[in-house]
Amino acid sequence: MAKQPILHCSFCGRSRDEVKILIAGQDGHICENCVEHAEEIIAQELGQAGETKTSGAPGKLTVRKPIEIKKFLDDYVIGQDDAKKILAVAVYNHYKRLNQKIDNDIEIEKSNIIMVGETGTGKTLLAKSIARMLNVPFAIVDATVFTEAGYVGEDVESMLTRLLQACNYDVPAAERGIVFIDEIDKVARKSDNPSITRDVSGEGVQQGLLKLLEGSEVLVPPQGGRKHPEQKLVKVNTQNILFICGGAFDGIDKIIARRVNTNAIGFNVNKELQDYQHNNLLQFINSVDLKNFGLIPELLGRLPVVTYLNPLDATVLRNILTEPKNSLIKQFVKLFDIEGIQLTFEPPVYDFMVQKALEYKLGARGLRSICESILTDAMFELPSQKLKSFEVTLEYAERKFSTSKLSMLKVA
Repeated sequence: MAKQPILHCSFCGRSRDEVKILIAGQDGHICENCVEHAEEIIAQELGQAGETKTSGAPGKLTVRKPIEIKKFLDDYVIGQDDAKKILAVAVYNHYKRLNQKIDNDIEIEKSNIIMVGETGTGKTLLAKSIARMLNVPFAIVDATVFTEAGYVGEDVESMLTRLLQACNYDVPAAERGIVFIDEIDKVARKSDNPSITRDVSGEGVQQGLLKLLEGSEVLVPPQGGRKHPEQKLVKVNTQNILFICGGAFDGIDKIIARRVNTNAIGFNVNKELQDYQHNNLLQFINSVDLKNFGLIPELLGRLPVVTYLNPLDATVLRNILTEPKNSLIKQFVKLFDIEGIQLTFEPPVYDFMVQKALEYKLGARGLRSICESILTDAMFELPSQKLKSFEVTLEYAERKFSTSKLSMLKVA
């Protein structure tokens, strides 16, 4: 009987008996000790080269140009070119700030952003889409859960806990991250006179946000809130953290209308342009309107870039249904494909869904509600049947929608 050869590590020469693990390759083997040494060498070489991992470790970041960032966003978000340009420039400048060399005492200040748009126009989707491509830690938080320090609810510092969790509690990486604060309009001041009573979940939260947005050293509870009072706090410097705020600001169009004249008269008036301006007053928004809505001037001073999202018309809603990589129709087709059923739609069905979404003024989110109401019975019955294909006709869509609870909503 032939004696089997003794396996050994091709790098250090140790035999199989001298190591715990011996990993086999195509023409050789490597032990766990050599793997650890190789990892240390790679980390050292990357650090000297000024490169970084996607976890956000300190070093030089791989910068994507604003046009590249916008092209990436175009794959997931339809329209909203102005908002996408401003976001792309802000993220690009954030990268450059992280890599800047302070020369002649010139230090680039960060430009925090506030986005205003009706519900369902894509504010949160823009934030989630941009988080896909970033190699800095990114966190999305909801402003509605925060209250003034000392009251029931979460302190504003706990939003940085999400950022720490996104980078596995790597503090230097978190200090270079981006935070998206959603529903910022829900912390607007409730009264014109701030001295009547404490505005615990409104102005109090805005006051707490000031130090975070400006840039200061903040003590952050690593496990969140007051649920673990014995935990050791982590110090995080927010000077290089970019903050992007978003909100619907329902009713702010009336504030803008009082300031902007869209009812000009005369022979040379462009009626179509006038109607467009009247239906999209958000394009004229500025910090004064946000102040009148209820945001305090100190907060607005720390959010220098104000942008808006256009309301969705029929053409944009139709494109949202089918064009993005993660479009709604593609999601439902995938759901049925998992069951082995090929789902198809008649083109008029898309127009029917868009028409209903416009009637109920639910934005892009309304399209999902309408799709669900049309396909619920099919998703309930078809998995138990042996169908290989299913086509949604206009007659089927109208019949199923008319029997759903959604059809009983009153049109505004």
